[in-house]
Amino acid sequence: MRLTFVQLRAELRRVAGNGEQLLLTLGIPVLLLVFFSLVDVLPTGTKDPIDFLAPGILALATMSTAMVSLGIGTGFERSYHVLKRLGTTPLGRPRLIAAKIGAVIAVEVVQFAVLIPVAYLLGWSPGSPNWLLAVVGVVIGTVAFAGLGLTIAGRLPGEINLAVQNGLYLVLLLLGGMVIPFAKLPGVTRAVAHALPSGALADVLRDTLSNAGTQPGRSWIVLGAWAVATPVLASRLFRWD
Repeated sequence: MRLTFVQLRAELRRVAGNGEQLLLTLGIPVLLLVFFSLVDVLPTGTKDPIDFLAPGILALATMSTAMVSLGIGTGFERSYHVLKRLGTTPLGRPRLIAAKIGAVIAVEVVQFAVLIPVAYLLGWSPGSPNWLLAVVGVVIGTVAFAGLGLTIAGRLPGEINLAVQNGLYLVLLLLGGMVIPFAKLPGVTRAVAHALPSGALADVLRDTLSNAGTQPGRSWIVLGAWAVATPVLASRLFRWD
């Protein structure tokens, strides 16, 4: 257990020392939440944009941490042969993975501790949110995105992995129902959006926090399927060196 905590501290220091990842995981969600709440330019279909945006930005924060931040950091560690060396130490792979998951959870806690009060200050009034069920959705989403990020990081060189992770982040942001409602997307694109983990998590959070999900039952199934499939895919395709 002590070795896990030592590695967890190292993982958190790595995240804190990487300005680009901090911008992506914390700064961008806050900026998007504030800007699009104050500047009504998105076709949210709600009287107050914050009511639509808050759950979507929470989903975005989960994706940015569990997929992009974890994937980019792991990809560079793999390229620099850090993972191979750590895998042969007393730490071992199980403790290494536990430390990485712990770091992801720690960053998500900080993100939510910042984003939720900001959302309330911007006028978000979700009514009677089911926070417990929302946390379950975030945990399942974290597993799904982490598996996706590690799958990419485990196959591509560091620089290419960086580009692919950021590119996928933008695609999932635009097509995942986080800032643009599903109803505003073209028919075929809408069907794809509902099948993406980003779209499923955004819909789950809107349902649990604001009772505004479009098809929450299907979204839970889609999110759960991604959470099962991507870790399996990562375990089969990931290369430590």
